[in-house]
Amino acid sequence: MRAWIFQDTRQKKRLGESKCPWSVGWIDPNWNRRSKRIGSKSMAEKFRRKIEGEMAAGIYKNDSRKKWPQFRAEYEERILPLKAVNTRNAIRTTMCHFERICGPRKIAAIKTAMMDDFVARRCNDPGRKPGSKVTPATINHDLRHLKAALQVAHDWGYLTTMPKFRKVREPEEIGPVVTPEHFEAMYLACDSATMPKGLSCEPQVWWRGLLVYALTTGWRIDEILSFRRDDLNLESGEIVTRAANNKGNRDDIDHIPAATLDHVRAIISFSALVFYWPHHRRTLDTQFHRIQEEAGIHLTCPKADEHICTDACHRYGFHALRRAYATLNVDTMSAPMLQKKMRHKSFQTTLGYIKLADKMKKSAEQVYVPDFLQKRKAN
Repeated sequence: MRAWIFQDTRQKKRLGESKCPWSVGWIDPNWNRRSKRIGSKSMAEKFRRKIEGEMAAGIYKNDSRKKWPQFRAEYEERILPLKAVNTRNAIRTTMCHFERICGPRKIAAIKTAMMDDFVARRCNDPGRKPGSKVTPATINHDLRHLKAALQVAHDWGYLTTMPKFRKVREPEEIGPVVTPEHFEAMYLACDSATMPKGLSCEPQVWWRGLLVYALTTGWRIDEILSFRRDDLNLESGEIVTRAANNKGNRDDIDHIPAATLDHVRAIISFSALVFYWPHHRRTLDTQFHRIQEEAGIHLTCPKADEHICTDACHRYGFHALRRAYATLNVDTMSAPMLQKKMRHKSFQTTLGYIKLADKMKKSAEQVYVPDFLQKRKAN
């Protein structure tokens, strides 16, 4: 593409031709008209040749003047409507944290040093629990959203060079897993449930159906609550999870055991949803904790020294039933099948739900041990 030199007409009339500075004009690769005031004619000519050479070699760098608020408005208008509702809210929250900590002005000024500063200062933000700090997973979650947004800015020509994103190392932790003994205790303690109200079945029947269904399907709690009557076959036990309701964003067909089907039949009501909850979503967790309290369940908080423990620290969450599904079926179900049933995009995610320690303990019995050590142990 061609660049040219010129003098501004108004400046030329005011200062005269000899004192008027020279400028360089050109059309960038995005077909935007650009110009820059240089000074003398010789310097302008030199800069013109430089611009033409960079564009011919394909190394031209766009010194964008796009400001962060303008980019964010464009991003929310063009990109966010294509995302899920929860993802949209998460992206907006991340951008607010980024603005609060770094205060970006121009997109072109976002460098690696700014991202490192964001991580360092974000680590000191308070977490959800009293006295805690945000977890490495939360920080990496923010970095993923920022990286995706800045990649769009780079594609649009607003950002010349993508900054580096140094993620925080996350500890490989195994979350709470509902044991068979605790599940039986919760099942029997469902008599203490007082909600949901106004349904054709008693609250204890509804809760037993929910717990058995969660344990035998591995579904997330939001998937279960949005499970529609039309996606259930009461004769064959076939169930369908819809892309609009699951995190995997795809339809999947599965079958539930006969015992689970009997529990589901007992709670079928007039609603279009199988597990209809006519109350506030937060009361569902309250009732679940109440059932566990009645069952005598009191878990040990592994991070008691990092935050002030609350009642939720000593209770199972609904996701613990999903972990239990993976743990209890890992020996009888192939890993690819388990990944498909749990709708994980990455197999590494599936491995995180498997209690590898138990499998390693079984394999340790087959490790070679010298005969004399075995004899000494026997004696």
